[in-house]
Amino acid sequence: MASLNKVLLIGNLTKDPELRYTPNGTAVTNLRLAVNRKFKDRTGELKEDTCFITVTAWDKQAEICNQYLQKGRAVFVEGILQSRSWETSDKQKRSTIDVRAERIQFLSGAPKSAEGGAAPPIGGANPAAGGAKDTNEQDEVISPEDIAWEE
Repeated sequence: MASLNKVLLIGNLTKDPELRYTPNGTAVTNLRLAVNRKFKDRTGELKEDTCFITVTAWDKQAEICNQYLQKGRAVFVEGILQSRSWETSDKQKRSTIDVRAERIQFLSGAPKSAEGGAAPPIGGANPAAGGAKDTNEQDEVISPEDIAWEE
């Protein structure tokens, strides 16, 4: 039986990232994302629906998101759905479905650095250094260091 677990989202952060570390030192950041959908109902009236989604980033990607993202910033997220279940202290069972990020691309402009200039892009080719990517290269797995700013 075939199966596919892939999620593509574009939305805005509803609050600043929450960075924490697991007991073994692995960075993890939760991003709260609002994704809007506009549609017409049966009467032709334009409606808007907002879906709030938790996105979890790990390792270096988590640290980069915490460093550069803030409430209101637009992001593109590529990931997988992940379900989690737990039991509360009063023995109630809880569960949730969120997105485990495989790739996050920042869509808003780069924030200003402390020195007043634009913060440098993260990963990818550096045109100023003559580092244009070869378009003939085979597709490769995108690592957290390949997160790039979209202008």
